[in-house]
Amino acid sequence: MVGIVVVSHSEALAEGVVALAREMGSAELALEAAGGTDEPGVLGTSAEKVQAAVERVMSPDGVLVLMDLGSALMSAEFAVELLGDTPGKVVLSEAPLVEGAVAAAAAAGGGASLEEVAAEARGALAMKSSQLGVPGAAAPALEAPAPPADAEASIPVRNAIGLHARPAARFVETARGFDADVRVAKAGGGPPVGARSLTNVVALGARFGDTLVVSASGPQASEVIAALEELADEGFGDGVAAQPPPRPVAPVRSPPSVSVGAPREQDDRGGPPEAGAVLTGVPASAGVVVGPAHHLHGAFAPPPERAAEDPESEQERLGEAIATARTAIERDRDTLAARAGKAEAAIFNAHLVLLEDEALLEPAYRAIEAGARAERAFYDAAQEVAARYRALEEPLLQERAADVLDVGRRVVSALTGGDSDSARLAVEGIVIAGELTPADAAALDPAKVIGIATAHGTATAHAAILARALALPAVLGIGEGVLAIEDGMTVLLDGDQGTVQVDPPADVRREASERRERAERRRIQARERAHELGATRDGTRIEVVANLGSAKEAARAVELGAEGVGLLRTEFLFLDRAELPSEDEQAATLREIATALDGRPLVVRTLDAGADKPLPALPMPPEANPFLGVRGLRLTLERTDVLTSQLRAILRVAAEHPIKVMLPMVATLDEIRAARAVLEQARADTGIDAPLEFGIMVEVPAAALTAARLAAHVDFFSLGTNDLTQYTMAAERGNERLAALLTGPQPAVLRLVAETVAGARAHGRWVGVCGELAGDPPSAVLFAGLGVTELSMAPALVPEVKEALRGVELADARAAALKALEADTAVAARALGAALL
Repeated sequence: MVGIVVVSHSEALAEGVVALAREMGSAELALEAAGGTDEPGVLGTSAEKVQAAVERVMSPDGVLVLMDLGSALMSAEFAVELLGDTPGKVVLSEAPLVEGAVAAAAAAGGGASLEEVAAEARGALAMKSSQLGVPGAAAPALEAPAPPADAEASIPVRNAIGLHARPAARFVETARGFDADVRVAKAGGGPPVGARSLTNVVALGARFGDTLVVSASGPQASEVIAALEELADEGFGDGVAAQPPPRPVAPVRSPPSVSVGAPREQDDRGGPPEAGAVLTGVPASAGVVVGPAHHLHGAFAPPPERAAEDPESEQERLGEAIATARTAIERDRDTLAARAGKAEAAIFNAHLVLLEDEALLEPAYRAIEAGARAERAFYDAAQEVAARYRALEEPLLQERAADVLDVGRRVVSALTGGDSDSARLAVEGIVIAGELTPADAAALDPAKVIGIATAHGTATAHAAILARALALPAVLGIGEGVLAIEDGMTVLLDGDQGTVQVDPPADVRREASERRERAERRRIQARERAHELGATRDGTRIEVVANLGSAKEAARAVELGAEGVGLLRTEFLFLDRAELPSEDEQAATLREIATALDGRPLVVRTLDAGADKPLPALPMPPEANPFLGVRGLRLTLERTDVLTSQLRAILRVAAEHPIKVMLPMVATLDEIRAARAVLEQARADTGIDAPLEFGIMVEVPAAALTAARLAAHVDFFSLGTNDLTQYTMAAERGNERLAALLTGPQPAVLRLVAETVAGARAHGRWVGVCGELAGDPPSAVLFAGLGVTELSMAPALVPEVKEALRGVELADARAAALKALEADTAVAARALGAALL
């Protein structure tokens, strides 16, 4: 069997890729990580580590080595030299690291040759492009004519999300396990393709409700068809669903407001905004900056006219331009990886695939044959493909039109001799653009560019992701009015509030600069004092702990000063797997986290899933409104086997470590009593009577309003402000049009917090907050003033929240909190907390 080695600058990334890829191969698959250097935590690569990994997986079938970028290639090449006369062939692959490893593992696990494994890895991005709906991106290679079929069947696709990578890998592995030539097609789709290729199978784009037409020839044709039918009956390992998951609906963006003083509406299409005007958009990356506006570039305009040469010359010019664009994309990828991380830089791998996309190349070359200029042919092709993306239903796929235009701009620029627009920004300033492409973001130098403001885009767009990675304040989706700001005009960009103020008064500029300086000093000081206990200035203890979503985050949380874990989301144990985790597996993971915490408390939330957060191992019927449906504790009380298994695992670890258990989505006393009964049964089953604090999340208004009654039956409350705000304000969390109702400490929600604290105090119980507001320093101060004694947040936010708390007296925080209860808006309430910092 072919061995596989994953080489990365990051040890954690290499191990994560190996863990993911191992799920796709057989148990015997030889798969090794060779990440990082010999110095823990230092990014880099080591030829010696690569050599050792290759030697461990070496077999007569050979070894495939996948690398991320830069020195990883040199280390791998040197490692091969160090192997000397070691028997066995080693192939260094240019395939994308994550996707390539997954595809290679599936092929190697099925017994493919080294050449076949390398080909599968190389085609992995085309497989992903097909799933995203990139036209023509995943067309399979031409197949040899299939021999006459000895057996065939029509197989329905009944798992919720169809043949994505994991179920497709099971399909391929099954097909490879028999002595037969297996072909598969989607009914009503294209011609059959070979079923031994993961790329081919995923590229079919088979979704729930589709039918696969499978044929086989050879000695075991009937057996392989029967095995594939059995696999389909199990949902290809994902479970059988009643219907597919709901498709997201594109949000309708409300027109941005433009104001001077009090907000007032202004036509986006008018002239330049007047001095003092405030334009509102989506807060995409935090921070406040003041500087001159610089327009990055205009629209991707048609190239200038010129006389076309003969088609052969034009095609040659286009080929050279594509090669130039490829070099530029690879350079940007390496630059961004060094500045922001490899995960963000991976965006450019999709751009490299687009350079080979038949949907772009074929119409461009046809146009050239018909007499078009190379640059105009490619421009038209890019515009056509981008329009097809914009016509898709999924908002995230619509946003990929920017990637297509980015690639088109690069190629056309190489053909016309144009310069990169980003390179023109030679002075410090705030970038203004219609829409920022990944290439634009990668080219921006944080030493010169201090902020980003765009007319279009959302917080999930690539530009927003890269802006956060580069720590550049950003406001997106402002509307066309931002493009009317004159070049060089001073603007104030507030990435916290999502606003851009044009030509602000001197005092406003000064206050913003001071605010930025204070924030930077606070960050530095906070990190220096991160390991001090959380407390207010007068010594009132407020535990500052972390929210975790995986075992690997525990050590990092401790490093950043977390005093424990206030919310462990156990869903990570259930995600993307067809079978429920065993009690032993759950106990082992909890023990690993508790050990990393070294005696610090650990609050474990039982499974929080439902129709809005479906899990393959827990298929659920669709619900008209899953946010008000069977989720959280409601689900696990229906599936007491799941709850019992979790509680047994928690008890086993509680015998050795300080662990607490917490129930999600509690609304009634009966639910608490029912869960208590399951806990007592788990104690009887395990024979473990270890101390175990028993608490609930308060995320339903009913729980907050009856806290005094519920507190008699629990040991603590933890307020989940994300859902509590959603339910209190009747505003679904994913609806961008309702963002104002979901942002900040809403006074109505603060009143429920106060009600919960009062109910808990009547029975001597403590109250924590584990929603996102706990990590917002002004809101954290208000919570402390209301009597909350534990704040749980993302690990990176721990130092700054501790610093905020130690700067205020509890009496002042209490006074501000009481005023916040009477505030008219969340903005006004938050300002009361901010005034103390």
